[in-house]
Amino acid sequence: MRRIKIIDRSRDEHFMREALALAAKGAELGEVPVGAVLVQDGEIIGQGFNSPISRHDPSAHAEMVAIRAAAEAAQNYRLPGSTLYVTLEPCSMCAGLIVHSRVARVVYGATEPRAGVAVSRGEFFSQDFLNHRVMVEGGVLAEECGTILKAFFKARR
Repeated sequence: MRRIKIIDRSRDEHFMREALALAAKGAELGEVPVGAVLVQDGEIIGQGFNSPISRHDPSAHAEMVAIRAAAEAAQNYRLPGSTLYVTLEPCSMCAGLIVHSRVARVVYGATEPRAGVAVSRGEFFSQDFLNHRVMVEGGVLAEECGTILKAFFKARR
């Protein structure tokens, strides 16, 4: 997996907190609390939270919603130079979208041992067959990102 040094940890934490706030909104609606923001040139151009239940759309993961909103705002299906902040390690579906939309960097909070493909279930972003390389940084506000998920599932049991 390609990794980069965090240039500005406080900036990454700032945007991850924005994603956490979105995750909390999703939890209020009964959705699994995952949030995402897509940032380009220091500005949020897309945001979303998990909403497959309320949208009746199995693809409505936080990353998908944020990237779709960003592409619409940019009027471009490619988002070069952008960074996606997401509270949970991306799954294979979202990882494919990240590559196809040319996101430059993914910053995630908590790992997803069952379905995460950045590190947990393989290193998708470092595969030779990909025509775009994505830099990945994990563990930003990991404890907070994991806590909101654990609390959500504990309350449902």
